[in-house]
Amino acid sequence: METGKPEVLVIGAAIIDVLVRPADETVFQTGSYPAEDIRMSAGADALNEATVLARLGKKVGLVTVIGKDQAGDYLLSHCRREGILLEDDCVREGMATGINVVLVGKDGGRSFLTNARGSLRRLSLSDIRLPFPESVKILCFASIFVFPQIGADELLRIFAQAKKQNKIVCADMTKRKKGETLDEMAEAFSYIDYLLPNDEEAMLLTGKDTAFEAARAILEAGVKNVVIKCGRDGALVMNQKEAYMVPAKERVSCVDTTGAGDSFAAGFIFALSNGRTLRECAEYGNECGARAVAVTGATDWL
Repeated sequence: METGKPEVLVIGAAIIDVLVRPADETVFQTGSYPAEDIRMSAGADALNEATVLARLGKKVGLVTVIGKDQAGDYLLSHCRREGILLEDDCVREGMATGINVVLVGKDGGRSFLTNARGSLRRLSLSDIRLPFPESVKILCFASIFVFPQIGADELLRIFAQAKKQNKIVCADMTKRKKGETLDEMAEAFSYIDYLLPNDEEAMLLTGKDTAFEAARAILEAGVKNVVIKCGRDGALVMNQKEAYMVPAKERVSCVDTTGAGDSFAAGFIFALSNGRTLRECAEYGNECGARAVAVTGATDWL
């Protein structure tokens, strides 16, 4: 890790997002489309979360891999500018840095064009140095099911090591990619203190019809606290002692949902690192997510 002692360590992908807003199928009919806004920014779950945390004032480390190319140089410059600490060997020869084209609809919804051979999904267990730095208080894995080479067994090793070192373990999630089941994930999940999926991701993994039922199933698998992002409905918080909804912010103008869940996770972790209550963490997560959807791009709201 570069010079510095991170308090929060985020593990996951770092890529470039090229955002186009608004975008729809009209371009395929006309051959050209006058979008209101086209911009390039740093992206992916882990880098988004690290960026928000750094801008909120936390000392953050990021474990990722990027290519030795112009896109990689852009991300290195971004991390230096934001004060995000990287491993010295995160740049890889022969690897293309991931670039996503994010097509943002008029309602703020997104469609993605991704480079399947890029760095987005290339992280492996060998890229993660164990044990973790002693300065780290919170470890966040962003996100479960992103990386083909990091399945249940690899997550178990990562999370078990973190708990052995008395770290708080947080994890974000995406949709499962290979039909993974909750039973398969249970041993790794038993080491997670805070799991932060959205409602669709949680229901897909558990096979349940509601976010409440999905949260209960995830708790039974061993996660200590489940915080499910439910969009306009807010966040569902559940543990073995309590369950409640934290309402979303009112009168929010949704421009672009890119990175909204990442901003929620970063806000939640920021509040957690400052000793706030579980409800207060979810409330601040909602606030950060609401601010994120009001602008184009994942992290340009602060």
